[in-house]
Amino acid sequence: MLFVLVLIAVGGGIVGALFGLGGGIIFVPVLTILFGLDVTAASAASLIGVVATSSGSAAVYLKKGLPSIRVGMFLEISTCIGAAVGAFMAAYLADWLLCLIFAGVMIYNGYIMAFSPTGRSAPQGGKDSGRFTWTDTNGTTGEHTVDHLHSGAAMCTGAGALSAMTGVGGGTIKVPIMNIYMHIPIKTAAATSNYMIGLTAFTGAIVYFIRGQVLPEYAAAVAVGAFIGATIGTVINQHVNARAQKRYFSVIAFLVAALMLLRAGGIL
Repeated sequence: MLFVLVLIAVGGGIVGALFGLGGGIIFVPVLTILFGLDVTAASAASLIGVVATSSGSAAVYLKKGLPSIRVGMFLEISTCIGAAVGAFMAAYLADWLLCLIFAGVMIYNGYIMAFSPTGRSAPQGGKDSGRFTWTDTNGTTGEHTVDHLHSGAAMCTGAGALSAMTGVGGGTIKVPIMNIYMHIPIKTAAATSNYMIGLTAFTGAIVYFIRGQVLPEYAAAVAVGAFIGATIGTVINQHVNARAQKRYFSVIAFLVAALMLLRAGGIL
């Protein structure tokens, strides 16, 4: 069964690297529904897998210049604070409630990614904007305007908390925030998220580890598969356009939300 988990984690790593999600939206449902772990244990193992996904994909994306390192580091400060808080909160919440929170986040993000404009909305500028450097998908490097820096960072605090509580890595929330709210192109947002999620997940995983909630055999199997899958996902990313990438993101989000709602209702 652990070998099967490694194979499934490969798929999760591919999805995580492709969309900047970390793979947690695959790891958590599989560990809870197929392997029967409670959500807290599944979240702990999932966060280890998210760290592996980030390690496998971020290095490749960084060589291509796709992530905006300055944006990522700016947002990661508040995200890590939220992750530490969320990991502590998870111990006091019922499994069914964590499943509902997970499903609600998936439905919301799937909706806004499905019905938001394709590509990058025109930046508005203003006091809460800044200029950052990244490489476009056509290979051109330059400075670009990013909107809503501080309010986006505040929203990422919640992303970090939900990441640690549900084990999703935070990319499911940060990618829509960066793409829809801060007006960063989807591929740059996904690459930047992959760069960030390892730190976010590591922060939450440390708390779970201190509490003795990390199951080593499951965490190791997820990590090995996730790293392999992330390497494959970075290659696939080069051949998927922005419109398709956002559409696939939504499909995966809605599917996983349905599974977790069934889990919360005791059907699975």
